[in-house]
Amino acid sequence: MSSKSKFYVVWKGAETGVFSNWEDCQKQIKGFVGAVYKSFSSEEEAHEAYRAGIKTAFSSQNLKSKNNAHHKIITQSIAVDAACSGNPGPLEYKGVWTENKTVIFHSRLYPLGTVNMGEFLALVHALALCKQQKLHYPIYTDSITALAWVRNKRIKTNLERNSKTEELFVHLDKAIKWLENNTYDNLLLKWQTEIWGEIPADFGRK
Repeated sequence: MSSKSKFYVVWKGAETGVFSNWEDCQKQIKGFVGAVYKSFSSEEEAHEAYRAGIKTAFSSQNLKSKNNAHHKIITQSIAVDAACSGNPGPLEYKGVWTENKTVIFHSRLYPLGTVNMGEFLALVHALALCKQQKLHYPIYTDSITALAWVRNKRIKTNLERNSKTEELFVHLDKAIKWLENNTYDNLLLKWQTEIWGEIPADFGRK
């Protein structure tokens, strides 16, 4: 039995439009950094989505339904994570394309910080980057705490602010200020580690 055909919309790629097979779609997105595309079950639906634009196709309602109902990874997304040698300890974070783990950004190494701080900064970094480049990708994190901090626009930490941590706290202050002064339509999602394994941005130091 042949598999059901799909149609592919490319909003950002070498060429944009509706494509009737994966091979033609792949030619437009392969090696194109920031490519945005999505599959649809009918040609009519694909053309309608292409006309509606990226924001509608990647709306929070559509993505929530897809993610929660089917427990599937949204591969056209960004994943972020942080690593800390000790907690607190030397801290860094990064963001990657979920689909292929290509690094989008990687922070400097802070002399002292906590994992939660790194996870928070990574989320805000991804949001700011998406807003700057007008990207509507959902963003995955495996940190419930970081999600709460972004939602509340404030952090909770017992880490002392001193000469060793001052630069980190300055960046945290800037992140909070960005959240206070900006809006975003990217969907922030909890990575389901127990189902999917480690998040693609994981540093692999466990």
